[in-house]
Parts: sequence; C-alpha cells; structure tokens
Amino acid sequence: MSEHALDALYAVIAARKGADPTTSYTAKLFGRGRAKITQKLGEEAVELVIAGCIEPDKMVSESADLLYHMLVLWADAGIAPDDVWAELARRAGTSGLAEKASRKKD
Repeated sequence: MSEHALDALYAVIAARKGADPTTSYTAKLFGRGRAKITQKLGEEAVELVIAGCIEPDKMVSESADLLYHMLVLWADAGIAPDDVWAELARRAGTSGLAEKASRKKD
C-alpha cells in the first residue's frame, strides 16, 4: 500500500520507543505504560465527542489528537497500520450489519 500520513506518523512514533522521555512526549507516554496511553486515548475520544456536539470548529484538531494517541497505542501493542488497513480492506464491500453479525457472540 502507498504511504499515508498515518503511516508516516506511525513511523515517527515507533522510532520514539526508548527515546529520552525528557525530550519527547511520545517517549514519555511509552515510558508511562499502556494504561496511561489508553487513558490519554480515552480522554481524546471524549474531547472529540464533545467537539462534535458543541464545538465543531475543534473537531479537526481533536481528531488529530485522537489519531495520534491511537497510533501510540498501536505501536505500544506491536500493531502496524498495515494490519488495520488489511482488516478494513477485508471488510470492504460487506454490510456493516452483516460484518457485525459475523463476529462471535460472547
């Protein structure tokens, strides 16, 4: 697949693993662990939801924040963007209702 802005950002994020946390916010997040990364991702998701409801002018910046933190989580978990792109490609052309119904029930 051709490189997308998210692929390029992911490469920068992954390169920050093990970097000096005093010089890199990304390295600081990695150093604080997955629980902190997921907390930040959740905060950004809520901020985007709020923007969507009452501050639409902030949706672009909040979306960028959410995507950044999602990529940090992927990198921490060892998930490459191509893994997600492949899953999206697999689902292409499938009704969202059919795809959801095909998932295993708990």
